[in-house]
Amino acid sequence: MQAGNEHAVKVLNGLIERTLDSVNGYREAAEHVDNPTYKSMFAERVDKRLALTRQLQAEVRTFGAKPEDDQSFMGKAHNKFVGLKDAVTGSSDKGVINEVERGEDVLKAQFESAVGDSDLPPQVQNLVSRLYQEVKADHDQISRIKHELH
Repeated sequence: MQAGNEHAVKVLNGLIERTLDSVNGYREAAEHVDNPTYKSMFAERVDKRLALTRQLQAEVRTFGAKPEDDQSFMGKAHNKFVGLKDAVTGSSDKGVINEVERGEDVLKAQFESAVGDSDLPPQVQNLVSRLYQEVKADHDQISRIKHELH
């Protein structure tokens, strides 16, 4: 594999891990929120993020590489921390939305970094830019909800 391709695979696999963090975060959020509208939205986001992950994984395969298929270590640790915190203090819709936005901030930042990566091949740059628009729109919606609750 060429050096540029190795870089692309590394960036794509990082995005896959972070997107899988988001999938698991939305699953957790759907379980801990009371508002049925939020439950439904979070369940839909799980499906959207899984579809986004499959697109990233398919792109990794075009380089003859193995795509990531699990979330990041930090994502797993965060999920355990949030679960422990909820067990001790309880969860509220407002608290869940705050955690979802925190996760969305991280995902959006990683996609922004990839969008700005001039070392990525054009086809990867195009895919990442297109998917970033979806991630940004989802982030902005969660941010609006958070600010409405505060």
